[in-house]
Amino acid sequence: MRSARRNKWFLIACGVLVTWSVACSSRAPSDRARAVTVKGSDTMVILGQRFAEVYMQRHPGTVIQVTGGGSGTGIAALINGTTDIAQSSRPIKPAEAEQVKVKFGMDVVETPVALDGLAVYVHQSNPVSELSLAQLKAIYTGRIT
Repeated sequence: MRSARRNKWFLIACGVLVTWSVACSSRAPSDRARAVTVKGSDTMVILGQRFAEVYMQRHPGTVIQVTGGGSGTGIAALINGTTDIAQSSRPIKPAEAEQVKVKFGMDVVETPVALDGLAVYVHQSNPVSELSLAQLKAIYTGRIT
């Protein structure tokens, strides 16, 4: 009786081990790692590449490809499904977020990772000798040309 019980547990253990071994070793081609693509803001490329390098070091076998092209390019690529992550140096517009939701059925998640600086210089030959923040805002929003 004791021997039969031992054999039963031995067979169960072997079955579990064989099942586990087969499950872990026979991955379908679709389960293999593919490259994660990150596209967008040129001001974020260097930082994005550094993030990718650190992540890939900590997760061997992971491939992350980071390219620039501009915030609009990254967001457009997210909308049309040609990138996994869009880097943007501006908030996503509500219409863009809605396009992602309609096409893929999920909300966009924005995660700020850095602050970007902007320096404005006025050439000495320009009749304008200085600009206020209000004037700069008006220039960048198209109210002043």
